[in-house]
Amino acid sequence: MEDAVTLSLSKNQALVLFEWLTNLDDKDDPDYSHPSEERVAWELQSQLEKILTEPFDAEYPALLSAARTEVA
Repeated sequence: MEDAVTLSLSKNQALVLFEWLTNLDDKDDPDYSHPSEERVAWELQSQLEKILTEPFDAEYPALLSAARTEVA
């Protein structure tokens, strides 16, 4: 990948971002200004799916709630 950028997020920030991207993807008509925005959102969500185990945990709702509280 040319000109790659590395981001650093806490686990809680990553969980909140993952959930937001998932909710955005679940919308019938997300409000993207350009098709490239959708592509980038999908790529971020895909990368987070490879890293995070929490979304597949039965306790995910509680983990997400705690992450949201910590981030806010």
